[in-house]
Amino acid sequence: MGVTSKATRVASMLAVSALALGLMACSKTEEPTVGQRLDSAVEKTEQAAADARAKTEAAMQKAEVQVEKGAERAEVAAKDLGDSAKQAANTAMEKVDDASITAQVSAGLAKDPDLSAIKINVDTQGGAVTLNGPAPSLAAKDRAQTIAKSVKGVTSVTNLLVVSAG
Repeated sequence: MGVTSKATRVASMLAVSALALGLMACSKTEEPTVGQRLDSAVEKTEQAAADARAKTEAAMQKAEVQVEKGAERAEVAAKDLGDSAKQAANTAMEKVDDASITAQVSAGLAKDPDLSAIKINVDTQGGAVTLNGPAPSLAAKDRAQTIAKSVKGVTSVTNLLVVSAG
């Protein structure tokens, strides 16, 4: 066999191999790249955060309306019923104040970019706020406590947030 026929044979084998590899590549379905998957995850997270923010704002508006209605009822009752009614109204106002504090703390948490997409349970009794749920970091946990302490009427904050291992 001459050098030319060997070279032709090797070239033919390479061409057939390249054609086979090309055909195999055509039959594969394209998987999304890491970047595409990351973009998709970021988009879903942003959407979840926006949804959570909208729900929190709607709940806060509803709570504010309920607080106003409760305060109006308590004031009318106090005027009409004397001292015993005033005492009952004061109790009702404390509950209204607690509801208002809870709504304000929740709204403050919803405004924080690290805390808005997670579910933090805010409970208020007599001005004492308790925070329960996950926190993405120790810094976020500390910010949640600072946000709660900054709300008017808060007497103390018990921070039971658990930093999730990420």
